[in-house]
Amino acid sequence: MKELDFETDFQNKIDSEIKIEPKDWMPESYRKTLIRQISQHAHSEIVGMLPEGNWITRAPSLKRKAILLAKVQDEAGHGLYLYSAAETLGISRDQMVSDLHSGKAKYSSIFNYPATSWADMGAVGWLVDGAAIMNQVALCRASYGPYARAMVRICKEESFHQRQGYDIMMKLCAGTAEQKQMAQDALNRWWWPSLMMFGPNDENSPNSAQSMKWRIKRFSNDDLRQKFVDATVEQAEILGIKIPDDNLKWNETKKGYDFSEIDWTEFNQVVAGNGPCNKQRLKARVDAWDKGAWVREAALAYAEKKAVAIKEKAVA
Repeated sequence: MKELDFETDFQNKIDSEIKIEPKDWMPESYRKTLIRQISQHAHSEIVGMLPEGNWITRAPSLKRKAILLAKVQDEAGHGLYLYSAAETLGISRDQMVSDLHSGKAKYSSIFNYPATSWADMGAVGWLVDGAAIMNQVALCRASYGPYARAMVRICKEESFHQRQGYDIMMKLCAGTAEQKQMAQDALNRWWWPSLMMFGPNDENSPNSAQSMKWRIKRFSNDDLRQKFVDATVEQAEILGIKIPDDNLKWNETKKGYDFSEIDWTEFNQVVAGNGPCNKQRLKARVDAWDKGAWVREAALAYAEKKAVAIKEKAVA
C-alpha cells in the first residue's frame, strides 16, 4: 500500500470522527505536532504548580490551604496523564523533561508572571484556569485518542479550579475596600497575560490551520480568545471590578465584545524566555529534578528487586 493511500485513509478516519490510536499509521508530521503540543501542555501543568505552591503555607485559613493543596496535586496529576499520553507517540519522559530543562520545549507563557498577593490565587483560578478550560474542552474531541481521553478528566478538575478562583475573588470583592482593591489589582495584572494564553493571532499562528485539519484543534486562537472575553466580562461585572481595557465595548453586529490589541512584543519576549519569571521557573524545575534523582533511583531499584523476586518465585 502506497504512503499516499495511508495518508488518504488517515484523513478519512479523522473526517469520520474515528479516533487515531497509538498503533495506527499516522504521518510523521502529525506525530511530531502531537508530541510538541501534548508535552508543552504537560510542562505547563507542572510549571503551573510553582506560583500556587508558593502560596499554600500563606493561604489565609486552613480551609484555603487544603483547597489550594488539592488544586496543586490535581495539576501534578494532569502532568502525569499528559506525559503518559505523549509517551504513546514514541517519546520518552526523560527526553521530554530534558527538552524542558534545556529550553527546547516551551510551556504556557502565563506561568512566567509572578503571583504577588493572595488575590492572585483568585485571579489565576478565575482567569488562567478559565482560559485553559475554554481551550481544553474542545481537546476532549481531539483526533488522537489518548490525548482526548486524558482531557476528559482534566477538564472536570479544571472546572473546579476555576470556581475556586472565582470564589476567592467573590470573597475579596465582598470584603473591605482594601480587599476589593487587591482583587482589582490582580485582575489588572493577569488580564492581558490570560488573553495571551490563546497564542498568536490566527494569521501569525503557523500550526493552527494544519492542526484544525487534523482535528487536534477545533477552534482557532482568535475564536477561543473572543469566547473567553465574552464570557468573562459579565463575571467581572458581577464582582464589581473593571477589566483593564478602555476599548472594551459590546459590538452588536458580531454579538461579542471588541477589545484592544494585545501587546505582542511582550508576548514574544516572554515566549523567548525573557519574561519576569522565566529563569526562576526553569531553575526551580531543574533543581527539583536534580534533588529528586535519589527517589527515582530508589524506585527503580525497588522495582528491579521485586521483579527478580517474582521471577525466582515462579521458577521455584
